[in-house]
Amino acid sequence: MKRDVPADREHLLAMGADVGLSETEVSTFGQRFGNNLIAEHVPRSRTATVRDAVGDPMLWFLLLTSGLFGLLGQYTDAAVLLAAIAPLLAMDFYLHRRTQASIEGLSSALAEEATVVRDGVRRRIAADQVVAGDLAIVSPGESFPADGIVLFGAGLQAEESSLTGEAFPVAKSAYSRRAPPPEAAWVFAGTRLLTGTAHVRILLVGGDTLYGEVVRSVVQGPQGRTPLQDAVGRLVKILLVAALIICLLLAGVRLSQGFGWADAFLSAATLAVAAIPEEFPVVLTFFLGVGVYRLARRKALVRRAVAVESIGRASAICSDKTGTITEGRLTFSDAVPATGVEKGWLMKVAALAARGDSGDPLDSAILERAPSAEVGWARVRLFPFTEGRRRETAVWARPGEPMLASVKGAAETILDLCEMGPQERDRWLETVRALSGQGKKVLGCGWLLSEAKPSSEPNEGFQFAGLIAVTDPIRTGVQEAMAEARRAGIQIVMVTGDHLDTAAAIAREAALADDPLPISGDRLEAALADMGKDELRQLTVVARATPAQKVLVVQALQRAGRIVVVTGDGVNDAPALRAADVGIAMGLRGTRSAREVSQIVLMDDNFSTIVAAIAEGRQIFQNLRMSFAFLLMVHIPLVATAAIIPLLGFPLLYLPVHIVWLELLIHPAAILGFQKPADGRLATRRSDPAGFFLAFEWMTIVATGMAIAMAILAIFVLTVHGGETPEHARSMALVTLVVSLAILLLSLSRGSTWAAYLVALCAIASALAFTRVEALSALMHLHALPTTDGLIAFTAGLIPALGAMVMHRRARQATEAPTSSD
Repeated sequence: MKRDVPADREHLLAMGADVGLSETEVSTFGQRFGNNLIAEHVPRSRTATVRDAVGDPMLWFLLLTSGLFGLLGQYTDAAVLLAAIAPLLAMDFYLHRRTQASIEGLSSALAEEATVVRDGVRRRIAADQVVAGDLAIVSPGESFPADGIVLFGAGLQAEESSLTGEAFPVAKSAYSRRAPPPEAAWVFAGTRLLTGTAHVRILLVGGDTLYGEVVRSVVQGPQGRTPLQDAVGRLVKILLVAALIICLLLAGVRLSQGFGWADAFLSAATLAVAAIPEEFPVVLTFFLGVGVYRLARRKALVRRAVAVESIGRASAICSDKTGTITEGRLTFSDAVPATGVEKGWLMKVAALAARGDSGDPLDSAILERAPSAEVGWARVRLFPFTEGRRRETAVWARPGEPMLASVKGAAETILDLCEMGPQERDRWLETVRALSGQGKKVLGCGWLLSEAKPSSEPNEGFQFAGLIAVTDPIRTGVQEAMAEARRAGIQIVMVTGDHLDTAAAIAREAALADDPLPISGDRLEAALADMGKDELRQLTVVARATPAQKVLVVQALQRAGRIVVVTGDGVNDAPALRAADVGIAMGLRGTRSAREVSQIVLMDDNFSTIVAAIAEGRQIFQNLRMSFAFLLMVHIPLVATAAIIPLLGFPLLYLPVHIVWLELLIHPAAILGFQKPADGRLATRRSDPAGFFLAFEWMTIVATGMAIAMAILAIFVLTVHGGETPEHARSMALVTLVVSLAILLLSLSRGSTWAAYLVALCAIASALAFTRVEALSALMHLHALPTTDGLIAFTAGLIPALGAMVMHRRARQATEAPTSSD
């Protein structure tokens, strides 16, 4: 890869290979060329939080109605309404701050550092503080902080798989003042130095870097809305339109009935506040914040809160193999020497072809087992591995002895270099297939003796030494996580660059599938086109796959109705991460670019963490569903009775102070009463991943809400017709509603949290206090009820218990019963 040097930065290359910037130049160049931030999350400001709180319709309702009462001389009511503003604002600030604090407190885990020369001194700074013109000193194993030109360094090799998807090392050389800089002198942000120490003049930072351009194109693309956001949006619009129509109608009717403008305003305003669904976005925000916190405790850092909902709906996972399903480290497994070759000689040949400073895990695995080179041997030539040659050759010399060329690489390639007959070659290929079928990576090794130092890499005449097999062990807990995911109906597709036999063996060992049938990447597109939905459900392994083919798998699963989770660790994975419903980046080995375009970052790169995150997400989504069901079951009777009773010509059922009381019960109930944490078991997903409630659940919600409304209406009307005062009838109706609220809360939450019991107890206690203590009753415009009437109202409030219990039982069956991968 090569880039053009911007004209305004050519002068930076004239600086010496050991000359850094001064602090003055750092400030100047930072302002001129920009910072090294890419798609960073912008924290929510306090002003935005205040703006959201001020936009709460409940706040304006309290202010307006308090002012009206003040004008009418009812100062006690005005003071009560003003006093109610404080707890409502406090709740809004708490919800916004808790969500933001969860994200801010964990984002620091993404910090990276770089070594630069400033004012003649080497300093270790955060990578996002690097500016164009900085001289960066990059050591083996470190990542380049930005794009630049190598000014000094020998024996340099870089690993650029995060940009190219190709794992082989790329040789780098220092710029020798010839214009323009050659391709080999360019290094790039997000790639890693394998060998040598490089002095790099940084030329392009932040969004101007190569991976920054990819990240920006992904981040700035259209951001789709989640099904939950769409569902809440539709619900809010419907309720707002209905509330507006009914409020206008109610105000007109009250005026025609001769109740006056003050009554008409209070009637319409009270109904509007009861009908406006401000709790729904508040509850959604809170539960997403809770999800951010809980997923973080499971080592899954959420960068976009809406991912909490999406991961709770996940029905398919497209996972990398290396480092996610496996440990991501190669360990020595087998050595199979050729006929007449001792195992020790095979290991020595393999070790001579390996380099301890390469950063290649394959070399490290060999050198952990193989003997070191004997005293006196010196490596005189090295031909590094490339994808085109698929081998690495090292030439060694020792005084008085012939030159020894040692080669290792792809088994098929090495066999072609060695002197052997067709039948012997076929036997060795069969051995290679057998070892690959056990999930092992197989290398061939050979050696060649010559009297003179070769001028080019030898291409024939090698003696075959044998095969070396290494393996990447399955991570602890992955098999159990795979079994749990399959039991819960989640389809898992492993996408890997391994050979088909190797991929199938790893899939079996990881318990991904009992009899996996891997599809090769070169025939993936045709295979996906021929697959129906039922056949696509059987897809488990894609081998020899490229990052672009990973996108094809994601899109095919989505067309089949799946909610797809994708894992990735480099910029080349950005399209798949973007196409997924939930993109998950690797926090340990993943590049910064992958993390920045993902929605979730795994802090331990473990497949088990993905399954645990889905379990937590599903529980949070279930909590949210039950909270919304509770809100609907309470709002239906609240709105219905607030409209019907005044329309029938009766006195107002709810005064502003009653709405405040009910809201102070409903908000904590909906938020605190439904926070049951996941128990570690992955619940089976519901059969309708796109909907929020199933048809029978909607029927139960509406039926329960209307049953409560009918009970309240009957209590109020019969009490008024029985000759009691409106305050007495209002007291009985409110007791019925509050008891229903408490029963709904305990039924839908299964009493799973202490907060559910606490809020229910507070609701009952407040109803008793306001209808039994005369001073409080007068303050609330209620009437102290005798014991008999209180019991009648209390009994009427038990009506919703049956409906709520039915819904809960059906919901539990839908989420916990075994099901096939639909």
